[in-house]
Amino acid sequence: MTNFLGPCPVMDSQFEPTDCLPRNTWSSRRAEAFVVLLLIILTAADPAHADGDVLRQLSPNGTAHMTNVPRDRTLTPVTNRHRYHAAVSDQELEEAVARYAQEYSLSPALLMAVMKAESNFNPMVISKAGAVGLMQLIPETAIRHGVRNLYDTRDNIAGGARHLRYLLDRFHGNLRLALAAYNAGERHVDRYRQIPPFKETRAYVKRVIGFYHGYRVDLPIAITKYKYKDSQRPIR
Repeated sequence: MTNFLGPCPVMDSQFEPTDCLPRNTWSSRRAEAFVVLLLIILTAADPAHADGDVLRQLSPNGTAHMTNVPRDRTLTPVTNRHRYHAAVSDQELEEAVARYAQEYSLSPALLMAVMKAESNFNPMVISKAGAVGLMQLIPETAIRHGVRNLYDTRDNIAGGARHLRYLLDRFHGNLRLALAAYNAGERHVDRYRQIPPFKETRAYVKRVIGFYHGYRVDLPIAITKYKYKDSQRPIR
């Protein structure tokens, strides 16, 4: 027997056939289908809505309604966007930067700049030379500074901060030489007594300095919530 699944035909009997839908239910489902079709057409016609944030609103009974067409100021954005990288927690990264900047008397802007240049905030990246994680620490450097897990956000940032503090002290606060040593190794800086004549290293130092100035002007608000000592060491 074939299900009719349409509105029940008008009958003299007080009962309706069991293989059809009551007319009020049929009308309701037609209306729902029309609304869905209309939303599909409007979304296709307006890509901005298709790519926009999904919004959520809770009804009095606790039901969540999702839409990408804002109609109410009480709608709450629901987004999976990350300030830095999908593989790292924004809060964990910012807290670690603030904490270890304070512990090692560094500017948070400097840690952010090095991290941006080294890994672009990707905690899983590994370089051809074997450097790992956010601050791109090689295993030998990690061991020297007590890093146990190179893929752990706090551990990696802590190791990078310790290494930067060590290099700044070794080169008497000269930030450019410290950055050159971070990239090419301290032995090369010792040998040339200046930024080594390596194209990659010179470009790296310039790039980090640019990021550093940018972050000093526009440090993420979340980091400024934590007290820290900014050494404000002059760039020579």
